Amino acid sequence: MIVATAGHIDHGKSTLVKALSGIDTDRLPEEKARGISIDLGFAYLALPDTPVIGFVDVPGHERFVRNMLAGVCGIDYVMLVVAADDGVMPQTIEHLSIVQLLGINAGVAVLTKTDRVSTERVNEVRQQVCELLQSAALTNFEIVECSVIAKQGVDALRERLAQASRDTQRTELEGRSFRFAIDRSFSIVGSGTIVTGTVFNHQVQVGERLTLSPTGESVRVRGIQQNGAAVTQAHAGERCALNLVGVSAQDCGRGNWVIASALHAPTSRIDVRLTVLSSEPQALRHWTEVHLHVGTTEVIARVAIERGGSIQPGSTGHARLVLNQPIACLNGDRLIIRDQSAQRTLGGGVVLDPFAPARVRNKVLRQTELAALALTDPARAFSALLACHSETGVDLDHFARSFNLTAGVTDKLLARADACIVAKQPTYVLLKSSIEQLGAKMSRALQRHHHAQPQALGLSLTELRKQSAPGMNAPVFNALVRYVATEQKIILNGAFVSLAVHQSSANAADQLMWQKIQPTLAAMGPKGLTAADIANATGLKTLVLNEMLHRKVKQGELFRVSSERFYLRANFVHFAKLARDLVLASPTQTFIAAQFRDQAGVNRTLAIEILEVLDRLGVTQRVGDARKLLKPLESVFPY
Repeated sequence: MIVATAGHIDHGKSTLVKALSGIDTDRLPEEKARGISIDLGFAYLALPDTPVIGFVDVPGHERFVRNMLAGVCGIDYVMLVVAADDGVMPQTIEHLSIVQLLGINAGVAVLTKTDRVSTERVNEVRQQVCELLQSAALTNFEIVECSVIAKQGVDALRERLAQASRDTQRTELEGRSFRFAIDRSFSIVGSGTIVTGTVFNHQVQVGERLTLSPTGESVRVRGIQQNGAAVTQAHAGERCALNLVGVSAQDCGRGNWVIASALHAPTSRIDVRLTVLSSEPQALRHWTEVHLHVGTTEVIARVAIERGGSIQPGSTGHARLVLNQPIACLNGDRLIIRDQSAQRTLGGGVVLDPFAPARVRNKVLRQTELAALALTDPARAFSALLACHSETGVDLDHFARSFNLTAGVTDKLLARADACIVAKQPTYVLLKSSIEQLGAKMSRALQRHHHAQPQALGLSLTELRKQSAPGMNAPVFNALVRYVATEQKIILNGAFVSLAVHQSSANAADQLMWQKIQPTLAAMGPKGLTAADIANATGLKTLVLNEMLHRKVKQGELFRVSSERFYLRANFVHFAKLARDLVLASPTQTFIAAQFRDQAGVNRTLAIEILEVLDRLGVTQRVGDARKLLKPLESVFPY
């Protein structure tokens, strides 16, 4: 169990931790000289038949609240310390507000220095603390009187903490990947980089390869220490020190995370549920600049509130935080915001979507999504998302990373929700009932098309998506069509879809010509063929052949460059892949026509004409004299 202190400066927090554990948490020379805590201090208490209790002693001075915030992430229990001679002070109130905003509801209030004042004064301060706890809805905190000097109440407090440690239940081991919030880093001669912090989820073992986030360096765990002793593993809810290989101490300080590599996804845009403290004099307005604290991370952020609105003091609402630099965070992580000068706590809340979309087209749907993401049970959240995305599907990779769920857990979620995977990379999921409904919509659209145009092969994938699932991403829809086609009710023919029972009444002459020119088209090179080239090779009449070729262009089986050259679909897939390879090989993620010309093996004029077709298809986009990729190839050429 991790216990954090909270309270005003010089109320005896460090002295109390030393009396309980025997460890002096003030380690810095300046702390010794001034007699106050400046940075985080750590201590451990090992008792028989009790899980080890780790103490995080936080500074009480207002100037060091930022350090205090780094210490209270991932804690289980709080000791609110109030000196009987001073009573409740400003930092007492601010620290308790932070505890409340972080959702920490287990703890004890300790009245210290009771030997210095009369019984009447102790009772008066007890009443102050009682009223403060009631205002914060923390009436379950018991109030304990304690004097380290008089050696009163310390043993009873120690036993109370031991019982709380025995009662603490850990559920973060199964179905989650490892996360560790760094609060301190340093280097030891002969060992190298050491980081200390709290294990948020799962466990870590010596020898594991992990990732430093948000920077992305790969690291290896050379060793683990707990309470000064070497161990082979550490679990969720425990403090430990990790000896890391692969990164310097200067590059992995406070604010970084050590995580399982699958979780590494830095973000600079998060959607949150935010509560503004009732003590604030005015509402939190749209685009207010704040200091954001998540885990041990502190960054500058802007608060974006829908329609330029505000959140009133004492109220809760949805907001987007736009960060000045990427951070690592996940759904459920608690956060605190402070004012622009970092002198006052404004409020706090919880991360709902750590990977918020850049644009929100349907604001009503987005509110429903956020309500689903606010559900703490992943199974309930997943079911709610599937319900509100019955016609578009849910990105399972996004959901699993956001909630930190392993593959075993997501398999159980799918079975429980009666859903299945219809697309991969990314993995998209739909309810089985939704798949049946979408399949019926496809059938009706195809029936209408076959009735109106019996001679046509079928509907294009693009048009079928517009008529049956307009909100679905093209790659996901294409995968869904393949999934539905396994039931043999619909048939895929290149880029066209038809009902299995449909017999095209297409022009018989076209079919004969198409069969005759197939060998010539198969031997086509990168320069393409004109209608005259094909006519000369096959003995067909140019005029008649030209009309048939243009009909094949409309059906998507041929592509026309300029006004005369024709290419098979496979040729343009090849050209699109060449463009993609040029982009991937370029530091600027762009390429010019000359580079494409050399790779395609054509002259400059033809290269430009081919690129113009790729522009119209949406594969590429021209930017000045260069081009960049615009859409994934799979969305333009699904087959």
